[in-house]
Amino acid sequence: MVLDRNTTLAIPDESFFMLPLARRHRGRIKADAFYEDLRRLPRLREWDIEPADVRPRLGDGMTTGEAIAAIFETYAAKQGKPRWGDKTPLYMQHLPRLERLFPDALWLHLVRDGRDAALSFLALPEGFSGKTWAQPRTVAQFAARWKVEIETARELGRRAGNRYLELRYEDLVAEPERELRRICEFASLPWEPEMLAYSGSVDVSKLPQHQRLAQPPTPNVRNWREEMPAADARAFEDVAGDVLRDSGYELLSPEARYPTPRGRRELARFRVLYRSWNTTTFAVQSSPLWTRSHPPVD
Repeated sequence: MVLDRNTTLAIPDESFFMLPLARRHRGRIKADAFYEDLRRLPRLREWDIEPADVRPRLGDGMTTGEAIAAIFETYAAKQGKPRWGDKTPLYMQHLPRLERLFPDALWLHLVRDGRDAALSFLALPEGFSGKTWAQPRTVAQFAARWKVEIETARELGRRAGNRYLELRYEDLVAEPERELRRICEFASLPWEPEMLAYSGSVDVSKLPQHQRLAQPPTPNVRNWREEMPAADARAFEDVAGDVLRDSGYELLSPEARYPTPRGRRELARFRVLYRSWNTTTFAVQSSPLWTRSHPPVD
């Protein structure tokens, strides 16, 4: 929401539709078929755009990435802005695919202490779209996802070079202007002080995962030292202590070798579950089951 307040950049709410569209339209698109799938996406109406608004930007033979970009370009144009971005955390598990879709993209990676992130994620209400049967239910399970996602993002960063910037969430909330100026310089955005004044401008009534947007940047919104049982904190370190340490976060046992045998078992479990989920969703989203469960929204 902070970057969306920049007058040159439009960043809507989480999209969630990139993966289904990428799975259904691999390689080069057929514009009519792609448009028909856009009619099945209620998210577009939630962004106040219609599939028909996107249709003139679509053409046979476009890459899937170009076609998906046309949706965001339509949204940005409606906001009177020339550039767009996406901020869907779920995509952290699919960065190689996104890299193939958008080979020239800039990547901004915001890292948060995984123990605080676990407290926030596990407190989300049931029914939130980001919580599925494959998503973490315990602190240790979340630690496995957090570790794998951060390592995957840093691998992408090594490939992307100067198109990748990593920040710590804690630094952003402690020194928001300093860190936002870094982001603006990285992304060639004009510095605009109004970006800091986003609190109170966002309707969070339908965003259970973003209730804190009603507040200005606030340090220690979650504090694992006070809120997380010691056994859970150690379980997190068992899995992801190495990434915590590399990211500059304190550890209960800083001299230990991570992941521990217990942590490696949790990581193995996560990778099996993750592959199962990806296989299942790919099969469903590529099949007529997806079209039956997503009728056109007219």
